[in-house]
Amino acid sequence: MTETILPVSPRTHRRRRALRRFTRRPPAVVGLVGVAVVVLVAAFAPLIAPYDPAQGDYSNVFLAPFSPGHLLGTDDLGRDLFSRIVMGSRASILAGVAATLLAVLVAVPIGLAAGYYRGPLDTLVMRATDVTLAFPFLVVAVGLAVILGPSLSNAIFALAISAIPGFVRITRAEVLGLREQDYVQAAIVNGAPDGVILLQHILRNSLSPLVVQLTVTIPASILGEAALSYLGIGVQPPTASWGIMLSSAQNYITQAPWYALLPGTAIAITALSFNLLGDGLRDILDPRTGK
Repeated sequence: MTETILPVSPRTHRRRRALRRFTRRPPAVVGLVGVAVVVLVAAFAPLIAPYDPAQGDYSNVFLAPFSPGHLLGTDDLGRDLFSRIVMGSRASILAGVAATLLAVLVAVPIGLAAGYYRGPLDTLVMRATDVTLAFPFLVVAVGLAVILGPSLSNAIFALAISAIPGFVRITRAEVLGLREQDYVQAAIVNGAPDGVILLQHILRNSLSPLVVQLTVTIPASILGEAALSYLGIGVQPPTASWGIMLSSAQNYITQAPWYALLPGTAIAITALSFNLLGDGLRDILDPRTGK
């Protein structure tokens, strides 16, 4: 009795090929694992944290890591550092993901319209983008956060506004290239509505660079949230935040070096994981690289 082998669809074949290319890149796999761990910790932080991150114990200040009952020690107010780092991951991941998604929702339609319709709209959008990109990402975020006032929601809004120009430029560049493709020109000649052309023929084929840009912008926004909180214009105490922990630890760097080292390490590992994942996605989604 012969076994029937079902044919594999082209889409399934592409997915399997992309998965093989991804797994052949150990840094990308490490990045994916790191991102998954951080996201899971942030999602289940209240269940993981053994103590209330805002509850102090003045009889146990500056306990060293691996002290009884406190895995990573305590801070200047006797608060458990492990609990604060775990709960602080929520603010960082929320800021990174929410700010990036908000920037995408605003920037992608602008980039699509500018690249497709060209003319005065394109000129206006690109001049505004060039002016904004002339200022560093954090400078724009800090300026907006100071104007809006200190809070996590305002920090997210400021980071999103700062990230919009990058997504606009990438989207527009993709549209300019795809607009000249034969299948897009054929759709235009056949009288397809602009909305159909933009969504089905152009946006769908622009997702790869946008996904890669997402993994680059999220860690930048995480670093931005930490910087804003460190400066006192982001997350406000007693809410746990890695940036607030760094700000508090700077006065005790010689007395309790682990106080600054632990949140700094958490920020570095999170940002590095997203960057490694982004590099791997760029390699497998770019047909000109890798096999």
